[in-house]
Amino acid sequence: MESIQDFLRSRADGDLIPWSAQAEAMERFGLPCRVVEELILALGLLPARYQRNRQTISTAQQQSLFRSRVAVIGCGGLGGYVLEELARLGVGTIVAVDPDVFEEHNLNRQLLATPASLGLPKVVAAAARIAEINPAATVIPCRTAYCQDNGDELLRGSHLVVDALDSIPTRLALADSCADLGIPLVHGAIGGWYGQVTTQFPGDDTLRQIYRNSSGGKGVEQQLGNPAFTPAVVASLQVAEACKVLLGEGEPLRRRKLVINLLDMEFEEIRFERHLAVVGK
Repeated sequence: MESIQDFLRSRADGDLIPWSAQAEAMERFGLPCRVVEELILALGLLPARYQRNRQTISTAQQQSLFRSRVAVIGCGGLGGYVLEELARLGVGTIVAVDPDVFEEHNLNRQLLATPASLGLPKVVAAAARIAEINPAATVIPCRTAYCQDNGDELLRGSHLVVDALDSIPTRLALADSCADLGIPLVHGAIGGWYGQVTTQFPGDDTLRQIYRNSSGGKGVEQQLGNPAFTPAVVASLQVAEACKVLLGEGEPLRRRKLVINLLDMEFEEIRFERHLAVVGK
């Protein structure tokens, strides 16, 4: 009897496995999409959906992404785009954490929000969307609010955490949980035309330096609101950071904050060294 490995090799177009062959293997061998994708990558082959990644991400790196687990805390403006891009990138396991349902004011900017989804839990919409665009990805929806009491349960086992929250105190608590668990954290924040991104590694206290003069609350987003484009830009930068950290590639924004001004189309870098911020270009 033909093995699934031989079947996949026989259906390869070069080193690419088209979706039709992947789906046929699932049906013929009675295996879920995730298992078939894992076998394809283990053979050094590449699911054809990732073929436009290959000039930037090797097949071995694609396998590393598939074996990665990322927790996304918040599934709204930033989180919806982060979830979408992680799934399309090929991250294999995504933990989606959010207690809320979609409301009408979400429709202007939240990727997962539609008139039909009003009243639907955001994590339910996230799981459905990812299943539609990349059924090989496993989504763990957690309809709960992150707090320090449940941080260990929600985050343990993740290789990286993405902060898509809108509360400064909760962000700081999340940073502390990540530090305790030894997990890198990619932070993003938005408000109006403006945003910021940084990556905090275990042992760093970048978020506490950023928000050391904050009085708490939801920050400038509450005053400035958010148009459609700001979360898309900042979330994409967060996913680029996540990809670099997961693969050990490039230079992440460690002890650096990238400040985004889309109104004047200016990007500024602020460096954090020994608890002192040094502004540079």
